[in-house]
Amino acid sequence: MLTWLWIDFLVLVCVSTLTGIIIPQILLIAFRRNLFDEPDPRKIHKSEVPRLGGIAFFPSILFALLLLIGIGVLSHESTVVQRIYRHILPLCFIGCGAIILYLVGMADDLVGVRYRAKFVMQTLSALFVIAGGLRIDNLHGFMGVEELPFVASVLLTVLFIVFVINAINLIDGIDGLASGLSAIACVFYAFIFLSSSLYIYSALAVATLGALLPFFIFNVFGNAKKHRKIFMGDTGALTVGFFLSVMSIEICSIDWEYTGVNTGIIAFAPLLIPGFDVVRVYLHRIKAHRNPFLPDKTHIHHKLLALGMHQRYAMMTILMSSLLLVGINYILSSVMNITVLFFSDLVLWIVVNTILTRSIHARERRQSTTLYD
Repeated sequence: MLTWLWIDFLVLVCVSTLTGIIIPQILLIAFRRNLFDEPDPRKIHKSEVPRLGGIAFFPSILFALLLLIGIGVLSHESTVVQRIYRHILPLCFIGCGAIILYLVGMADDLVGVRYRAKFVMQTLSALFVIAGGLRIDNLHGFMGVEELPFVASVLLTVLFIVFVINAINLIDGIDGLASGLSAIACVFYAFIFLSSSLYIYSALAVATLGALLPFFIFNVFGNAKKHRKIFMGDTGALTVGFFLSVMSIEICSIDWEYTGVNTGIIAFAPLLIPGFDVVRVYLHRIKAHRNPFLPDKTHIHHKLLALGMHQRYAMMTILMSSLLLVGINYILSSVMNITVLFFSDLVLWIVVNTILTRSIHARERRQSTTLYD
């Protein structure tokens, strides 16, 4: 394990360095070619900011992982080579799915792609993952269900991958939120993979984290007026969401004996906030007779901003909430029924959102009363 800790550290340094080098070049090209995300009433930012940061993610991750595999083979270290070859088939198909989403995301960031076409490509990417042998085939007792029939397993896997990809994409509404939530998930997944001796997947988690860290700095602390700020765009959100869904499915396949906790809940714990949020927003749009796929300002971060919270404080509040939720689910998953734990998470989410909504209405009434007086 010590060897793989060093490998993960080198992968982290490699990807972070590459991403940190590529992003300034993307900024330079974006400002020279006027490739911006224009401000509008729905968006929070007020300046022209490039949304091509995600272009740096996949090449950096792919470079580090291919370098890891190449060095592992050249070193003739039997343990490293065996573990790489054991997972080479799913990794090849995962790579194919990631390439599809990377290209679709880039096309959407540059010229725009209809959401129906994106759903088709996301489904195709999910099918590549299944072709590589990775799918949700066990619910670990959720609603009393253990092993799933093949057809149900395939359908659930496709639905889950498409769902997570869009959840990460839609939560990307304020600086640092999508990248911060994804970074938390990557750290947690890397820990679980290392604990379960799934070292090649821990390298994938760390590589994804390595791409997110320098981007987070440019996204949160960059100055738009000095041309140092950037968004990840669909290229980054689709790619990161895809990798997170793959890592989550792999963790779901781990037996309890390796972790001592119910992997059916901890696999999805880091994704609960973006997942619950996208379901709530879709239901809210349908209730209001609006297209559920068209953007609006009803996400959890919009609620915090409506309470007068600064954008950065709202981001940190959600990130801290995610950390707390992951920790609680990890601790309780070994002693609490998975169904009870999941619905406890859901009830907590509903209560928090109800409190936020009432607080917003109360604040609006106070403001209207003050204005009238």
